[in-house]
Amino acid sequence: MNKKIVSGFAIAAAATLALGAVATAPANAATKTVKLAYQGPLTGGAAALGQDQIPGAIWAIDQYNRTNPAVKIELVKADAQCDGTVAANIAPGVAADKKIIGVIGTACSGEARNSFPAYKAAGLTMVAPSASAVDLTNRKAKSNGFPIFHRVVANDSFQGPALARYAASGVSSPKYYLVDDQSPYGQPLIKQDVTPTAKKLGTIVGTDSVAQKTSDWSSVVAKIKSSGANIVIFGGYDYDAGPFIKALKAGGYTGVFGGGDGINTSDFVKLAGGKTIAEGVRMTAASVPFATLLSKAELADFTKVTGIKVPGLYAETAWTAANVFIQCIKAGKITRSAIQLCVNSGSFTAADGSKFRFDRYGDPTTAAAVGGWIVKDGEIVYDKVA
Repeated sequence: MNKKIVSGFAIAAAATLALGAVATAPANAATKTVKLAYQGPLTGGAAALGQDQIPGAIWAIDQYNRTNPAVKIELVKADAQCDGTVAANIAPGVAADKKIIGVIGTACSGEARNSFPAYKAAGLTMVAPSASAVDLTNRKAKSNGFPIFHRVVANDSFQGPALARYAASGVSSPKYYLVDDQSPYGQPLIKQDVTPTAKKLGTIVGTDSVAQKTSDWSSVVAKIKSSGANIVIFGGYDYDAGPFIKALKAGGYTGVFGGGDGINTSDFVKLAGGKTIAEGVRMTAASVPFATLLSKAELADFTKVTGIKVPGLYAETAWTAANVFIQCIKAGKITRSAIQLCVNSGSFTAADGSKFRFDRYGDPTTAAAVGGWIVKDGEIVYDKVA
């Protein structure tokens, strides 16, 4: 059954919001309908991150609706553009729709922080496919999402060390140059999570912190070259990583370039200027390729429903996040308070068949190991556990 993402209604007063509904199996008068919202970047510079993962949620809900349940699900999309300010504007509108009983999201950590006030006040439970900043589930952090925030991925206290290790794989005498984009995701990933392991494995020969959407990377490239670095690790998103690696290659840098899941998107190679420049770039993510978990028939059905032939990064975790809510809805939990209790106390099944629960502050008791990914012949391919 094919799906069409159709334009929806505006919420809040933010002109930047795109909110709509994903068409699902037709409802009839005897069928009750509840809503789940997907919140992430569907437009803007980081759109590939959201566009890669939302098909997993679309497919999960379509699979459920095709069983003709007594309660069907409508998926609403809340386009927060991976921008905390946009998220702060749209979250109150999502919360105001009483038929929305859960949020699949957010995709980005900055979105999550700025959505918490509205969602906490409304008792609206969140299950994120990819928001990985450590503070979101840190009981000592004022920015934590307790008791409404949960995620189905390992946080950056696992990804950061894995990124430092994977970038240094096969490199003798690692000399790291660490760069962050000053974002709520990229800066702590580098400064708190990558740095300690990099110090253990080698030498940090330089650091830099550059504003998002930087247009001129020449001064950073010059400092990297003079530092003698043979590994550059970037904490940020694909739309900055692409121009950065392009500038590095143009400046004669021949060492390793690595980044976290923020650069691991279907747009990265294009943003880097093509496969020649992007070749060999190393990435990490607490996910596995969704296609490897699906049978041939399941993959064909995924493609029929979503129009996507090869599932992108975090389509697998978006499927898992959606199914957390679906399991609770199957159990008759269709109010916000009932959903919150179910998610906080239930046991769930991930896309790979493993069982997990959420701890008190929203991290999964088990999550996919952080994997290493590499660009080969213009494609981002899964390499190994990092």
